[in-house]
Amino acid sequence: MEFQSYMLAALDEARAAARRGEVPVGAVLVGADGTVLARDGNRTRELSDPTAHAEILVIRQACRITGSERLPGAQLWVTLEPCPMCAAAISAARIATLYYGADDARMGGVLHGARVFNHPQCHHKPIVYNGISASVSSDLLTEFFVQRR
Repeated sequence: MEFQSYMLAALDEARAAARRGEVPVGAVLVGADGTVLARDGNRTRELSDPTAHAEILVIRQACRITGSERLPGAQLWVTLEPCPMCAAAISAARIATLYYGADDARMGGVLHGARVFNHPQCHHKPIVYNGISASVSSDLLTEFFVQRR
């Protein structure tokens, strides 16, 4: 199977989240066979749910579609470094590869902060690629928060 990036689709979801008044984070979850299983952006305000991060939403959708709580071989594309909650869900779902854009030095849970995948109690550590379209992802977040202030 030929490599394909889904970061542009994740960025589209982040922009859609911003238009809804949500923090602009988008995610795309691709199955082991290369099929897009789910794509979404943050919906914490819309759903009044602090767990409605883009990563959690696409993991839930993909698990419903596949009928399994595990997604072996799956790829997750997300515009921002996952927080500790999302990193734990990625591990629990046994997602094979995580691609993300901007680092999150304050709330990240992969290379910053909790470093969930490096914790001895982490059952599964995905392959992680960071910095993909990082400047575009970072600019979306910066613009969003500048408009809020």
